[in-house]
Amino acid sequence: MKLLFEEDFDEPTLDLGVWLPHYLPAWGSRAATAATYEIKDSCLRLFIPPEQGLWYPGEHSPPMRVSGIQSGNFSGPVGSTIGQQPWRDGLTVKEEQPAFWGYTPQYGYLEMRARATVTRRSMAAWWMSGLDDAPEHCGELCVTEMFGDAVVPGSSAAVGVGVKAFRDPALTQDFAAVRLPIDITGFHTYAVDWTPEKADFLVDGELVRSCRRPPQYPLQLMIAVFDFPDQSTGGDADAVPELVVDYVRGYEH
Repeated sequence: MKLLFEEDFDEPTLDLGVWLPHYLPAWGSRAATAATYEIKDSCLRLFIPPEQGLWYPGEHSPPMRVSGIQSGNFSGPVGSTIGQQPWRDGLTVKEEQPAFWGYTPQYGYLEMRARATVTRRSMAAWWMSGLDDAPEHCGELCVTEMFGDAVVPGSSAAVGVGVKAFRDPALTQDFAAVRLPIDITGFHTYAVDWTPEKADFLVDGELVRSCRRPPQYPLQLMIAVFDFPDQSTGGDADAVPELVVDYVRGYEH
């Protein structure tokens, strides 16, 4: 395989030619969707401090907080319904965004080395999503989705992987959480081997699941940590969920 993309987070600042440090900003604003992050020791740390506010309060249900980056962005003019990953009908663009195609591969082997710290009310994820530049370009490859309430500390975690169809009629929903004997607070490699025929999902080089008929169009990378305050059972107000990324790489077959 030929290495086409390598992000080691070796520079002191995020490469804004590749990454947008906001999560779906068109539905509100960049100011309201800015990630909390730092680059330190050649790693990107996405985290949610206690003082960070809700993402689109009163608009998104359930209430959530998020720090995420994405390698693409697309939406229509203010007032239009053209935007990425709408969570309900009738959403309209509140802040026009320039089209952004930072790193948007179509097929290949992609991997991320990362570690996560989550509580029962938080999660960490890396997924690849269509840019919604056409209505059917909305499918996803979920490479890892780890909810804290499905983690046995120091022992195992349920790692969600697979194809999410959403509004793409060519796709079939094929997603599952697979329990693996890993401690997610340590570094692991999460990867997808994506061809026109199938997507193989791997953790630390071991095949976890294989899905047929994956998306057939370019996908942007989405890397984020989430917090869901309504799922609190008490005593966790000071917790700081985080996702620390060592590198992201993309290879051509």
